[in-house]
Parts: sequence; C-alpha cells; structure tokens
Amino acid sequence: MKNHSPAESKTESDDDPSILVLNRQRFRPVQCHALAQLARQVLAAVGQATSRLTITLVSDRCMRRLNRTYRSLDQPTDVLAFPNEPDFPHENHPRRDLGDVIISTETAARYAARYGISFEREIQQLVIHGVLHLCGYDHETDQGQMRQLERRLRRKLLGKA
Repeated sequence: MKNHSPAESKTESDDDPSILVLNRQRFRPVQCHALAQLARQVLAAVGQATSRLTITLVSDRCMRRLNRTYRSLDQPTDVLAFPNEPDFPHENHPRRDLGDVIISTETAARYAARYGISFEREIQQLVIHGVLHLCGYDHETDQGQMRQLERRLRRKLLGKA
C-alpha cells in the first residue's frame, strides 16, 4: 500500500479485506488496522463473522453536516451508523454488507477527556457501539440488551478502562 496523508488513508485487514477503515480527518492519528481487527472481533462475537462494513473517521465539521442531514440535529455527534437496507442487491457477493460507521475524532477526544479515558479507548468503544448498531441492536428501543452486550464486549475485547 502506498503512503497516504492522514486525511486520505485507508486500511483493510491484511487477511480480511471485508473491513474497510477510512481516515478522512487530520485531528488525531489513529491505528486503522487495529480498528479493523476490533470490528471483526465484534462481528464474530455477535454471529456476523462473514459480514462486511466500513468505518470512516471524520472531523466535527463533516459529522455535523451528516447529523444535520440525516437526524435534523445541527451539531456534531460522536458516532453514526448507517445500515444498508436488508434487501439491497450486493453484486452476488457472498458476504453481507452491513453498512457504515462514521466516527468524529474531535468529538471522541472531547468525550475521552470528559470521561477520563484515553482517546484510543474512546474510539474503540465507539467502534463497538457503531458495529452493534449495524448488526441491528438499538439501545433506544430495546430493553437494555444492547447496553449489556456492549459492556460485555468492552470487558472481553478491551479489558478494564
């Protein structure tokens, strides 16, 4: 892979190109390969090991635009998940394409400082959260199942904070 500027980098897991991580921000350096591996572990834990998805890291400016367009909220947020429609045709690909997780690194850094955790840990938690949303979990409508699963995956995959 040729070198890209931080705002143009992309990473696919060497042995599994089904997790694509796009770094479209310049605020903070991120370990794209590690995020791809984490996403794969989350998918495996919820029975979606062969699924595909994309994680994109963006600025607050970009996230604010997305949040305004898709949620009518004129402010940035930490993570958005855009699941693909279940009946979307996938060019005969054997893997199900779940959709996209978008993470604002600037908002993540603010939350990390607020909660007294590292920036890296906050990004990892947002990956877990976003991937679970793509897998159909919804903390706003369930009876706490997503939050419980998310806590369990954090302990298992990330260890103690």
